[in-house]
Amino acid sequence: MSVDMDIPILVVDDYKTMRSIVRSLLSQLGFNNVLEASDGVRALEILKSQPISLILSDWNMQPMNGYEFLCEVRKVNKKIPFVMVTAENTQENFKKALEAGVTNYILKPFTGDTLKKKLTIVLGPF
Repeated sequence: MSVDMDIPILVVDDYKTMRSIVRSLLSQLGFNNVLEASDGVRALEILKSQPISLILSDWNMQPMNGYEFLCEVRKVNKKIPFVMVTAENTQENFKKALEAGVTNYILKPFTGDTLKKKLTIVLGPF
């Protein structure tokens, strides 16, 4: 079974440039149904208004960071794949995210190959 390349993906990052980079990498992989949010608060509004099949979220954002956003998502949806994308390479943050229910973790900077490998783990082959 292959992954539906039209699944709605939500990219959450406070830097517009990073959202554009991730959108471009996803497009190169064949995913074109990408929505964007600049923080966890806006992302939650999007999640309430439409179905999302995958979340890629930065850790460091204001007013709601990626960890807080993850915790809010897990209160209402335990199954949606949630990939934390961050430059924060600490065991403490990694452990907190795992305990909160993160599906996978990508360290910045990353390549399209890294993104594909992580998404294959999360979604299956595509």
